[in-house]
Amino acid sequence: MQKKSLVKKYKITLSYDGTNYFGFQVQKNETTIQKVLEDALFLVLRKKTKIFGSGRTDTNVHALAQVCHFELDENFDSKNLLYSLNSVLPKDIRIYLIEEVKMDFHARFSAIGKIYHYHISLKDFEDPFKRLYSFKPFYKIDVDLLKKAAKKFIGKKDFSAFANKQTKGAAKNSPIKHLKRLDVIETEDGLRLEFEADGFLYKMVRNIVGTMLDVASEKISIDDIDKIFDSKDRKKASAPAEAKGLFLAKVIY
Repeated sequence: MQKKSLVKKYKITLSYDGTNYFGFQVQKNETTIQKVLEDALFLVLRKKTKIFGSGRTDTNVHALAQVCHFELDENFDSKNLLYSLNSVLPKDIRIYLIEEVKMDFHARFSAIGKIYHYHISLKDFEDPFKRLYSFKPFYKIDVDLLKKAAKKFIGKKDFSAFANKQTKGAAKNSPIKHLKRLDVIETEDGLRLEFEADGFLYKMVRNIVGTMLDVASEKISIDDIDKIFDSKDRKKASAPAEAKGLFLAKVIY
C-alpha cells in the first residue's frame, strides 16, 4: 500500500525593491516578484511550486514585509531553504523568514489588515540615492494643510472614488474600508504617510496621496474631499501619486 504524502503549508516573509519589476503578480512576458520567486523555488526544489501573496503590489512599488505562502508534500529544513532561495534570488529580493503554518492559513484571506508607507521628499533637490523610493512634488506643499486633509480620510468609508477598476476585485465585492489611521510623520527628507486599514482597494493609497497633495498645494479645496467621497466617481479625485514612493510595510494577521 502506497504511503499517503503529507502536504504542509509554509509562510514566507520577504522584502523587495520593486524598481525593476512589473509588480508582484505573474504577468505574461513580464518580470514580476511572484514569477522570480516561483522560478527560485523550482531551481531549489526541482518541482513547480505556486506562490500565493497577501496581495499584489504594482509596478515600481516596494515591500518591507510582503507575505506569501506555498504548499509542499515533503519535509525540509526551513532555514536551509531560506539560505538556498536567497542564494539564487536577485539581490533586490530577500526572504527573511520561512515558517510552517496551519493548513487553514492563507496569505491573502487570513489577513485582517495592512500598513502602507508613502514617502514624500521636500528637499530643494531630489536626492539621487533616494529618488527611486520617494516622490518629490514640483510645487510647494503646505504640511499643516496636508495633515488636516489626512483626517478627512480616517474612518469606515466608501472609497469608490479613490479606487481604480471600480467594478472588479475588492472594489466590486465591497468598496467600504476602515482606514484606522493616516499619520503624517515629518522625516529628515520630508514626510512619511502611514496608512493602516482592514484592506485597500486597487491604487487606493496612491489616489488618496494624489488628492492630499492637490489640497496641500491649494489646487483643490479641503472641502472638495467630502464631495469626492460623495460622488463615488474615480474621475472626481486627483491623479495618483507616483508608485515609487509606496511601500507595503506590514501585513497584519
